[in-house]
Amino acid sequence: MQIVALIVFAYLLGSFPTGYVLGKFAGVDVRRVGSGNVGATNVARAVGKWQAVVTLIADAAKGMVPVAIALWTNLQPAAIAAIAAAAFLGHLYPVFLRFRGGKGVATAVGALLIIAPLATLLLLGLFVAVVIPTRLVSLSSMIAAAMAPLALWVFFQPPAIVLLGAFLGAMIVWRHRGNIRRLCAGTEPRFGAH
Repeated sequence: MQIVALIVFAYLLGSFPTGYVLGKFAGVDVRRVGSGNVGATNVARAVGKWQAVVTLIADAAKGMVPVAIALWTNLQPAAIAAIAAAAFLGHLYPVFLRFRGGKGVATAVGALLIIAPLATLLLLGLFVAVVIPTRLVSLSSMIAAAMAPLALWVFFQPPAIVLLGAFLGAMIVWRHRGNIRRLCAGTEPRFGAH
């Protein structure tokens, strides 16, 4: 029952649409502006930088909090992976937004940062190494996401956590399929460009 309760809590917390709520306070529906995504990158473009920072932190916390509770209660890796996946899926398919959410990058990073901090820092370093020269957040996110299972394996994480990394990575790439089309067409917007 404890695991089930934590999974439900993680999903509901993950479902909280931070970027959408902050946009509404500013009189903007972020789902109807820019990429239509509720994540920090689109919030930065559509609303403002400080709202984007708050969105990024809050979305990461949605992954961090339930996983931290799971670790604190000494749950097994499979249960921790299920709870992390629930928070991530809550962000992707939030009950509060008719199951139309974000791409899950920040929430995945938050969860993995608690589970495997060194592996996650390596992935964040890879993200930065790609985003600085390209200014393509989508490409940087997908490359780091695709490398998640390898990074977790290199840092000796148990199989359930490596599988979690593979699931998160695959879903993040899938959620970026529109970005992939724009990247191929050369029309993907670069961060900071006007």
